[in-house]
Amino acid sequence: MAQLKTFPSYSYPATSPSRHRTVIRAVVHNDTDTEISESKKVSGLRGKLNKVVLAYSGGLDTSVIVPWLRENYGCDVVCFTADVGQGIKELDGLEAKAKASGASQLVVKDLREEFVSDYIFPCLRAGAVYERKYLLGTSMARPVIAKAMVDVAKEVGADAVSHGCTGKGNDQVRFELTFFALNPKLNVVAPWREWDITGREDAIEYAKKHNVPVPVTKKSIYSRDRNLWHLSHEGDILEDPANEPKKDMYMMSIDPEDAPNQAQYVEIGIESGLPVSVDGKRLSPASLLAELNEIGGRHGIGRIDMVENRLVGMKSRGVYETPGGTILFSAVRELESLTLDRETIQVKDSLALKYAELVYAGRWFDPLRESMDAFMQKIMETTTGSVTLKLYKGSVTVTGRRSPFSLYRQDISSFENGQIYDQADAAGFIRLYGLPMRVRAMLEQGI
Repeated sequence: MAQLKTFPSYSYPATSPSRHRTVIRAVVHNDTDTEISESKKVSGLRGKLNKVVLAYSGGLDTSVIVPWLRENYGCDVVCFTADVGQGIKELDGLEAKAKASGASQLVVKDLREEFVSDYIFPCLRAGAVYERKYLLGTSMARPVIAKAMVDVAKEVGADAVSHGCTGKGNDQVRFELTFFALNPKLNVVAPWREWDITGREDAIEYAKKHNVPVPVTKKSIYSRDRNLWHLSHEGDILEDPANEPKKDMYMMSIDPEDAPNQAQYVEIGIESGLPVSVDGKRLSPASLLAELNEIGGRHGIGRIDMVENRLVGMKSRGVYETPGGTILFSAVRELESLTLDRETIQVKDSLALKYAELVYAGRWFDPLRESMDAFMQKIMETTTGSVTLKLYKGSVTVTGRRSPFSLYRQDISSFENGQIYDQADAAGFIRLYGLPMRVRAMLEQGI
């Protein structure tokens, strides 16, 4: 029998440094420890590694990677699973699956608070949106997972890390750039770029050959990625951009046509550009996002259908559900309209495009992104206040915004004359502002 050693989970105050919030939830020691220890003396078919930390989901692909790594690199395999809010169902039974696949350990870490506070919220504050629509759900999750893998590799003395990303997607880049940035000494093994397995049937055949139980869960026709921020859908009929997504594909949000006929108002409290409360109730970052996912999903908020340009060069079509994130983006943007001046907003918007590009491309730990983040933090210091939004059948509409640092002055903006703004001053301003246009017209007309 495998010996399961459990560790207590701890709750942390919202003000504690989030990088210290990771919690090891379970470690599984396999009965095959002795067998694997002996295998360390023997090289695999492709070389020799001592111990590999594998990003593990328990699905078919990663279950097959475990014996493949042992066979090809003669190594001990430590499976690692990150809880980034993908749901309890995806975490159930991982211990048994890891043991059956031949792993020596399974390490599970709860990264939800760190994910939201250290990755999602900085992107939210920066206003980072990739190619006009994509709110970077998967892009933000990969570096927090990869960082945890580097930490686990140090804890268990591993000399390599491995992932199950295909050679055609963005995620392979996101994982590996993080590995490079945090521990360039680690070897990286990417089976999909090395092995002869070409599809699901090949993987099942390999699993049977190596006595690895094949997951009996029904294979989804879509490729999905879920975390606390979003749920993405790719594949099947979505591969043709002309096809409308099926109604039963969506999982986080109700169809806007079926949403309640009664609108719901929600107030988001914000401090220095970061959300802190919902309807006056202060919540931790992960709890706040989970609450808004439930509220937004109920009203069909946050559905995006787009064709995007992948980092590796091809175009792909994806459908994203981001209910809570869509609400938060609307709230922060609306509060900025009160607290930031014109020039700052314009510079921020221009930098947000580059910020989003860096995150999408896996360059989270790039000094450029970190420097841009420091800029965003500085200019958003006074973006504090609250925004009231109206949610109705897929739409998010602002109905009110207030801030103690508001640059909006009713006494100045009013159509009534006041002491600060003299309308007569506008004549001189227009003449000076329009002087280049006037001079050009004089040249063209020979005046």
